[in-house]
Amino acid sequence: MKALDKLLGGQQNLIGIVLLALLILVVFPLTLDAFRLNMVGKYLTYAFVAVGLVLCWGYGGILSLGQGVFFGVGGYCMAMFLKLEASDPESTKIQSTPGIPDFMDWNQITELPWLWQPFHSFSFTLVAVIAVPVLLAFIIGMALFKRRVGDVYFSIVTQAIALILTVLIVGQQGLTGGVNGITDLKTLLGWDLRTDSAKLILYFINAGLLFGCIFIGRFILASKLGRLLMAMRDKEERVRFSGYDVASFKIFVFCVAAAFSAIGGAMFALQVGFMSPSFVGIVPSIEMVIFAAVGGRMSLLGAVYGALLVNYGKTYFSESFPELWLYLMGGLFIAVVMYFPNGLAGLWDSHGRQALAKVLRRKPVAATPASPSVKSKAKSKILETQP
Repeated sequence: MKALDKLLGGQQNLIGIVLLALLILVVFPLTLDAFRLNMVGKYLTYAFVAVGLVLCWGYGGILSLGQGVFFGVGGYCMAMFLKLEASDPESTKIQSTPGIPDFMDWNQITELPWLWQPFHSFSFTLVAVIAVPVLLAFIIGMALFKRRVGDVYFSIVTQAIALILTVLIVGQQGLTGGVNGITDLKTLLGWDLRTDSAKLILYFINAGLLFGCIFIGRFILASKLGRLLMAMRDKEERVRFSGYDVASFKIFVFCVAAAFSAIGGAMFALQVGFMSPSFVGIVPSIEMVIFAAVGGRMSLLGAVYGALLVNYGKTYFSESFPELWLYLMGGLFIAVVMYFPNGLAGLWDSHGRQALAKVLRRKPVAATPASPSVKSKAKSKILETQP
């Protein structure tokens, strides 16, 4: 029981998890139509990245400005499987080369590339969704952390990697679909993803996976590794001099954040029905950092609220003020940085917890009255000590 309480982070954090679960699993499905609920599902796919950034940046001190890379790689792995399923010979019989994706046929490719061949298997795809981004993160981490590249230099390198991958995807049009990406994803193992019932099921699967990632994050933070991450963030050299391999810990948490991002990317491809390089580059990667900053970079639950709030703001402002929405979003970010530097979680800590503590505060237990014999003995001792 103590281990479970430690994992959940105490009574108040448990209440926060329950409230978030009620909001996502009950309130949104009951109050929103199918279109809006699918949009919330899309917002929650970004929350995977924000939760990973809380571990990586908030606790580990590793500010990655290239998390869109892992989000995009996970999404492309899932999109490749879905596109191959949608490109069966019967559906593509009007093409010059039936049985391959349409954008390959447009680029005069007559045979499915070897890179695509394994993605005929759904089992391989599920493994690749996590394994490929984690392997990429491991290579990046080994190349940088083992050489003690950190702080702003690491952020610049991850930005450069996001730019390189975007250029590579756009340039390899016959292999990746180019600037348009991989589109027209219809079915998953014969299950039509475009129906309202399918989108509702995917929404709940997405929410379940998100809570799974949150609990994994809580498990890491509640362990000795969590304390080491905070120590590395504050005094890295002191941790290194204590005999710990700082680079290995950084690589681990960076790979965990990459895995979370990749799961979000795969769920994005399933719910939205396409994947393009516009989710891989520098701009979306910086936006993902903003999700964590608005929610609170030290709060796993706050990261989810940050992703929901920022993306809802983008949708609302773009619909209501199409000419001003970029300025309004910029004003939102500036206001958060100036007045709530610790994000929504900091606002909750400074105001919400006090109100909750008053509600949960128990009345003090009345002292048990002493027996007459005890009272008489105490009185006699006092009289003996008097002059």
